Amino acid sequence: MKRFDLSLYLVLDPDLCAGIGMVETARLAAAGGATMVQLRDKRASTASMIETGRALRQALDRTGALLIVNDDIEAAIAIGADGLHIGQEDMDARRARTMIGPDMILGLSVETELLAGAVDPDLVDYTGVGPVFATPTKADHKQPIGFDGLAKLVKASPVPSVAIGGLKADHVAQVFAAGAKGLAVVSAICGTPDPEAATRRIAAEIRKVRP
Repeated sequence: MKRFDLSLYLVLDPDLCAGIGMVETARLAAAGGATMVQLRDKRASTASMIETGRALRQALDRTGALLIVNDDIEAAIAIGADGLHIGQEDMDARRARTMIGPDMILGLSVETELLAGAVDPDLVDYTGVGPVFATPTKADHKQPIGFDGLAKLVKASPVPSVAIGGLKADHVAQVFAAGAKGLAVVSAICGTPDPEAATRRIAAEIRKVRP
């Protein structure tokens, strides 16, 4: 049984994090209570992802925060990441699981009840559900689902779900009320003047409502 905590899941954005840098943002967020950190950079080469990922691994060492790599399976394996996250268009979950082996965490994005219900719990460890709201950090995102939609998708998913899409500290109670195990945030931490303080605010809200 893999052990992971989806409650405060930071998705790094290279543009929003440019002022402080992705590695330093991740380090500060982990100090503030981030439980998982995803390296997402759709424009980076695999070599660049590996370089950044290795620096992230070092920064997160002994913080308890797990490192997830978005989409780039070769980089995830080379880094020795804790997990891989894929979208519906990235790669088949079975193929991904075969490549990463049984021990690495595998996350899968789902945007509809049909897709959530089709998840194979023997392959996938968690679902990323959303977008809850429209968000400028992902230009090609699907139609926002809101909290009612989130609850439906979470219920349909046979594995734990993390909510994503325009979420901030103010939304924590609604995310957990919908049944999600946590929220994935980008701009609520990336690009803020003090990522550690921003993370602490979200973590404090989670402590109030987390079952």
